[in-house]
Amino acid sequence: MFYSTLLYNLRRKILKIYVVVTIFNEENFIEDSLKSLLDQTYQAKKILVVDDNSTDRTHEIVQKIESQSSILKLIKYSSKTGHSPGKKVIEGFKFGLKQLDENYDIICKFDGDVTFPINYFEKIIHHYKRNPKIGMVSGLCFVKENQKWVYENIASKNHIRGPIKSYRKKCFDSIGGLKSSEGWDTVDELIALHRGWEFYTDKMLKVKHLKATGSNYEKSVKFNEGKALYKIRSGIIITLISAFKRAYNKKRISILFYCIIGFLIAMIKNESFIVTKEEGRFIRYHRWKNIYKRLTSFTILYVYNK
Repeated sequence: MFYSTLLYNLRRKILKIYVVVTIFNEENFIEDSLKSLLDQTYQAKKILVVDDNSTDRTHEIVQKIESQSSILKLIKYSSKTGHSPGKKVIEGFKFGLKQLDENYDIICKFDGDVTFPINYFEKIIHHYKRNPKIGMVSGLCFVKENQKWVYENIASKNHIRGPIKSYRKKCFDSIGGLKSSEGWDTVDELIALHRGWEFYTDKMLKVKHLKATGSNYEKSVKFNEGKALYKIRSGIIITLISAFKRAYNKKRISILFYCIIGFLIAMIKNESFIVTKEEGRFIRYHRWKNIYKRLTSFTILYVYNK
């Protein structure tokens, strides 16, 4: 009875969405990205654009859009770290979050090189309302290859990608916000699961990723995935499996070696973990459970087709 009443009240409530968009030199994409957010059938209450020292026309373009919108605001931010995924992006997001009040139900962390279908917010709100246990929702990222938009196959379709994160406020608070480190966009899901939350990717919501992941990052960043796996206490075996899968999906054997080297670098440097021992045990258990499930499914499929 209590759960039914809670679900009924949740469905009636108008959920407020706040958006933080972190940007750096996105002059080729930012206009289309922000317009796709402003043209939504379900409007966000606030959109805050955090410009981290852009050196191109990005700031000028956003200023023009800001002058024509009542919900979009642009602020400047100066990061202390290099242009790499992880710390720089999340510190920019956190800076933006501090400028906002807490009168929201859903907080989104978006990049400035993605465009959303017109009903994106409407759809994610539907999922948040249909199940109070859902703490994170997104669509899927697609990139343009040979004049066609294809799924950006660098992660599971059940994974909520870093450029298009959204969180229910209660979930966001319960995981302690986002980690300023490599692996932030994986560990958030895992800690949420550990706290009893669920997350959901709507396979019909196709987000256009206008710039391929990692295309602007320096070579040293190629080690970051391995470092991230170390920092979330994955262990060497799970790291090897993850590295092999990523290399296979991208058809690049070098990814396997970069990932392993990154893990070893972090281990030798004794870099700080970003999860507790208990959370690490849960992460390894969850990963092994998924590996076993995939192996079982593959075996059944192989036997059936033989």
